Amino acid sequence: MSLVEILPPAFDVDLSIAYATADNFTGQPVYSRPGCYLHPDAAALLRRTIALAQPLGLRLKIFDAFRPAEAQWVLWAHTPDPDFLADPKRGSPHSMGAAVDLTLIDSAGRELDMGTGFDAFTPLSHHGSTEIPVAAQHNRLLLLGLMSAAGWDFFRNEWWHYQLFSPRRKYLVLSDAVLAQPMMSPEVKNRAAQTKAKYI
Repeated sequence: MSLVEILPPAFDVDLSIAYATADNFTGQPVYSRPGCYLHPDAAALLRRTIALAQPLGLRLKIFDAFRPAEAQWVLWAHTPDPDFLADPKRGSPHSMGAAVDLTLIDSAGRELDMGTGFDAFTPLSHHGSTEIPVAAQHNRLLLLGLMSAAGWDFFRNEWWHYQLFSPRRKYLVLSDAVLAQPMMSPEVKNRAAQTKAKYI
C-alpha cells in the first residue's frame, strides 16, 4: 500500500511538521526530515476539507500526518500519557496514515487563535472547553465543522487531531520502512526499538 505525499501545489496546505524540529513536546527532532503522508482514504478527505475552507478565505496548516510506528514509541517513551497519546502497543491512527494534526490559517498565513498551541497536553486542549477565549472557541468550532463536513472523526482531547472513522478496524500500523525516503534516522529508530523491547 502506498501512502500519498501531501505537498503543494497538489494540496494547497502549509506544512509545519513539528516532529522534524526541536519545537515539540520532546524538545528534540524525532523525524530527520519533514515528510507529510496520508493513506489515500485520508488524502481524499483532506482534499474535501481544503475545498470547503477555500471559499471562507482559509487554508490548513499541518503539524503531523503519517507518524511511523517507531516515532510513536519515541513519543510514548517521553510522555506515556494515554489521555493524549495512543499507546503504541495498540497502534496510533497516525501510524496508519489515517490521522492528521492541523489548524486553520488566514489568507496572510496567520494561525487562527485556538486557545492553546499544538500538543498542549492540558484540559484546555479538549474540544468544547469553555475556559478559553470565546474567539478561540469559535475558531475551534469552525475547524471542527469543516473537518466533520469533509468526513473526518475527531479526538475529544485534542482540538488539532482528526482521523478516519474506526481506523484500527481498517488500516495497518506502518513503519518508516514503507517510505521510499525514510523520515527517521537509524539512531532514532534504534532508540525506538530499545523502548519497544522494554514495554513488550
